[in-house]
Amino acid sequence: MINHPYKLLVMDIDGTLVNRHGKISAADREALAKVRDLGIPVSLSTGRGLQASLSIINQLSPDGYHISFDGALVSSPSQGEEVYVRPISKVMVRQMVEVAHEHNLDLELFTVTHYFVERETWSTDAHRQFFGIQPTIVDFTKLWEKERVIKGGLVPTTPQEAAKARDFCRQFGDSLHFSWVKTPAFPDVDFINILAPGVSKGKALQTLASHLGISLNEVIAVGDGTNDMSLLTSAGLAIAMGNAPDEVKAIADYVTLDVDHSGLAAAINQFLL
Repeated sequence: MINHPYKLLVMDIDGTLVNRHGKISAADREALAKVRDLGIPVSLSTGRGLQASLSIINQLSPDGYHISFDGALVSSPSQGEEVYVRPISKVMVRQMVEVAHEHNLDLELFTVTHYFVERETWSTDAHRQFFGIQPTIVDFTKLWEKERVIKGGLVPTTPQEAAKARDFCRQFGDSLHFSWVKTPAFPDVDFINILAPGVSKGKALQTLASHLGISLNEVIAVGDGTNDMSLLTSAGLAIAMGNAPDEVKAIADYVTLDVDHSGLAAAINQFLL
């Protein structure tokens, strides 16, 4: 008889479940299968948009509830159910587009079903190759009127682009939420997620736990990035990956092995199996 209080396992994708090659280790797959066999739901919590998460969701927990867009959406894709969604206001999307045009910035806009860009860039190629999503190239001028934008993105790849991105973030600092995310596949590149104010993985987890009728103390969360910190501090048991930065490890209850050594499986074996 396994005796533990946990009723939900929530984990980040990039750097936690998926390594720099985009792969899930055999040990992690086996451990997650055992968790599901115990009847414990498995949820992903990622900065990725829903489209870029679907292939992994369908492999691991197709019928489950998942957090995407850094906490702006909690949904069950298989049921087409949205438990929580916090899009960016249309007025704010229009202002973002105007500033991006003014400063010649390559802004990206994400809906549940589409990844919109205005031209091909390094980032569109990365999204295509690594995240498996095709960009839709459109003029952004009127896009805000007809699309529900859940996340914006900036992916600077030169010092000049990075400086312009920081200026953009400063300009909207009081009216939008920004999270700077790295992925092991591109360790030198910042993916800047642009979200509605108040969005966080932690807030999304609170909503998900409430929807499932469990307490936050009954949740195990595993992550590796600074955008996982609100997730980890909300959960009953916070586990940081060995490849996480020190500030993430500092708030964790336990630090497991790194993603290349199946740290997720090691944590699952320690606390759930």
